[in-house]
Amino acid sequence: MPIRANQTLRGFLVFGGAFASLLLRLNGSFAQDVPAKNQPTFYRDVLPVLEQHCQSCHRAGGIAPIPFETYEETRPFAGAIRRATQEKSMPPWFADSNAGEFSNDPSLRPEEIGTLAAWAEAKSPAGESKDAPPSRHWAEGWSIPKTDLVLKMPQAVALPASGDIEYTYEIVPTNFKEDRWVQTAEVLPDSNWLRHAPVGVPFTASTLTDPEDRRGAHWTDSDVLLVYAPGSSPDAWPEKMGKFIPAGSDLVFQMHYTANGHAASDRSSIGLIFSKHAPEQRVLTLQLTNDHFVIPPGAPDYRVEARGTLPNDATLLSFFPHMHLRGKRFEYNLIRRKRSGDGKPDNEIEPLLRVNYHFHWQMSYRLAEPRFLRAGTELQAVAWYDNSKANAHNPDADAEVRWGEQAYDEMMVGFFDVAVPAGVDKQRFFIRKKEQQQVR
Repeated sequence: MPIRANQTLRGFLVFGGAFASLLLRLNGSFAQDVPAKNQPTFYRDVLPVLEQHCQSCHRAGGIAPIPFETYEETRPFAGAIRRATQEKSMPPWFADSNAGEFSNDPSLRPEEIGTLAAWAEAKSPAGESKDAPPSRHWAEGWSIPKTDLVLKMPQAVALPASGDIEYTYEIVPTNFKEDRWVQTAEVLPDSNWLRHAPVGVPFTASTLTDPEDRRGAHWTDSDVLLVYAPGSSPDAWPEKMGKFIPAGSDLVFQMHYTANGHAASDRSSIGLIFSKHAPEQRVLTLQLTNDHFVIPPGAPDYRVEARGTLPNDATLLSFFPHMHLRGKRFEYNLIRRKRSGDGKPDNEIEPLLRVNYHFHWQMSYRLAEPRFLRAGTELQAVAWYDNSKANAHNPDADAEVRWGEQAYDEMMVGFFDVAVPAGVDKQRFFIRKKEQQQVR
């Protein structure tokens, strides 16, 4: 959902897409083989790799269907783990290594891939349990440490087995009596966004009677608490940064569900960990969006671009590209305008992130070193789409594709996070000291 600047609106939590599953083929029995000398063993060599790189998903309560926490759980999948890690399809990571370095890159080092392969080839010996690293503690159902507060949708949403599902919303009052700083979210109060919508029950834009509310459900200027899609990881900001929730704020869950052939229901929740102290910097989620494109039928590499300039100084933190099933590649760039010797414009482009896009694994990419950018810095987002029959995920290669909410439509949204002084909200951030093109 595009976010326009210069309005104060209530914050929202965005969910999208359907969970992706990794199904691994069974391989072997549970019998424990005696390891030969210097062969990798599960407890000493494999379990540390799984804890660091895999268990955020592959654990009890994680989004992956198979836990890799014990020897008995892991051994039947040793061969599949070897194949997936050698092919680098697991852990999922889609950034081009030639553009940027990212602190949340889960990729295995070559020696770790070799360890997993050698363990599988040695018939997956267990080794000695005393060699195991300390168990990693996971808060029940969460990838983040123990939460300070969990806010749950008050009512479950019934999902049909088939057909389109409109974007669904639920408003959840926080009932905060005082301002709160958290590591994951910011919500702005005292607005008219969806003010006539029902509180605590699911609704869609078409069920709203107020015309302004119906329009607002599709286009909001609200600050973003969190964007979630398949493959997303939690937002975790350094101690001196956080997102701000003023007292009395409401959260709005905006949910994009996709039917999967089975009727179901969903009652999602969000966990918050509050900052111990008021941080020095406030995190804002901005975006570059282009919603005026038409992808021709059969086009294998259609390009869509969006540009904008920062209205004030900011520290660039992370990226979250979003497209649908025809999404192929996405990149973020810095553009420096200069003139060549003959006086003609000659732009210099610095790549910040290049992603081989995967709709079922939409990920955030956090810079290993945050980047300070001056006011007026021009940012570019570029997306490529494959609308050809060669795209196995393409719903209809003969369709002319435009912006839309359903997965068979397309979107082009380049979310990015910046840090600004703690006293600067989004409205103040978009007050420009001189005429510059706005970042939407």
